[in-house]
Amino acid sequence: MTPADLTPAPLDREAGYALLAELAGPVAAATLGGLEGLVPGFPDWIVTSLFGGTYQRPGLALRDRQIANLAALTALGGVEPQLADHVRNSLRIGMTREEITEVIVHLAPYVGVPKALAGLRAATAAFTAADTPTADTSTADAPRTDTPTEAGA
Repeated sequence: MTPADLTPAPLDREAGYALLAELAGPVAAATLGGLEGLVPGFPDWIVTSLFGGTYQRPGLALRDRQIANLAALTALGGVEPQLADHVRNSLRIGMTREEITEVIVHLAPYVGVPKALAGLRAATAAFTAADTPTADTSTADAPRTDTPTEAGA
């Protein structure tokens, strides 16, 4: 295989920010703003390379990419804030709670019951947060300040 045989990877900053807004909603701006102060340029790199690059490739629908994200983050473990972000993103694009839960349950024999249980706890917390009305909806999905996330990256 030569480089000419490979599908070019797009890097579309505008498409990346549009997709991030679709997936993560208002939480994205708060999270990225917090990261920008800590590591200038890193949030833009995340959005451009991930949401404007990897996510823009052909071959997988957005729903399929979210299933892969849920599986990868559950298998990785220790990244519950990011997993919760992707649970919310999955709900936002129309996945059901049952589908999200089944993705995580399906992983138990492959990644171990403790990681699957941790994934289910993160999903349950995200479901509960989605059901809890707040007086100030502008910060309802704001990330925890003690654990920076990349808005579902």
